[in-house]
Amino acid sequence: MKIEKKQRLARRRRWRIRKKIVGTAQRPRLSVRFTGQHIYVQFVDDEAGRTLASTSTRSKALPERGQLKANVESARRLGAVAAEVARAAGITEVVFDRSGARYHGKVKALADAARAGGLKF
Repeated sequence: MKIEKKQRLARRRRWRIRKKIVGTAQRPRLSVRFTGQHIYVQFVDDEAGRTLASTSTRSKALPERGQLKANVESARRLGAVAAEVARAAGITEVVFDRSGARYHGKVKALADAARAGGLKF
């Protein structure tokens, strides 16, 4: 009962944020999702309804993927990798979608690393 209520409130929070955030081809949405074990990052063009680029702690392109978990240090590393992936796809400006998570800890570390990597948002 308590878990269902928390999940319902989190879902409503995500929907409330997503009503205001829309990614375009020129400025895609940087969507961040944290699970208990992994971090997922996507660059989404909402107008066309497609993902332009993505990366995660499970990505086979990362040499240290076995050591990356859903913590602050891994979020920093993944933020830098996400900035590289975005630059390779020709993305320089994004709209940040934190998926209902507070802008604190892991979310802030990932966003700061992405900014340091050259993304503007």
